[in-house]
Amino acid sequence: MKRITILIALIIVSITLFAQEEKAQKKENTWKTLSKITFKQEYDELMGFDIDVPVFSQVVKDLEGQEVEVEGYIIPVEGYKQQSNFVFSAYPYNMCFFCGGAGPETVMEVNSDDPKITYTSKPIIIKGVLKLNSGDINKLMYTLNDAILVSTKK
Repeated sequence: MKRITILIALIIVSITLFAQEEKAQKKENTWKTLSKITFKQEYDELMGFDIDVPVFSQVVKDLEGQEVEVEGYIIPVEGYKQQSNFVFSAYPYNMCFFCGGAGPETVMEVNSDDPKITYTSKPIIIKGVLKLNSGDINKLMYTLNDAILVSTKK
């Protein structure tokens, strides 16, 4: 009887650890999933030249309108206090898309009313509803709406 109790306890612990590991991998893989895009050249009437337009893979399209959790870095747009609209990057400021260190699939616009999201140079985890953009060249390819802070990394 004691062996059965120990076996059941080990199974419960294993299942719990597996679920936590799977959740952690899901967070880490959000950016990886969002990188599954290609680009096509299209002539833009307003600009007067060809521009790169993103073509989202089906796995990325499946995320549109879904709540996703993503880990990254705040790139402030309006100062360093409470952040309601900001750019979120898979990489720190010195390596992000705007510094030439990464591609456009590694950044997203974030809209949030969560007062807990304040500037930090450390990575944070946020979640919100993902919106895709392939038509407005004045916006980033990804927008995360109604974002809330999940946790701050140490």
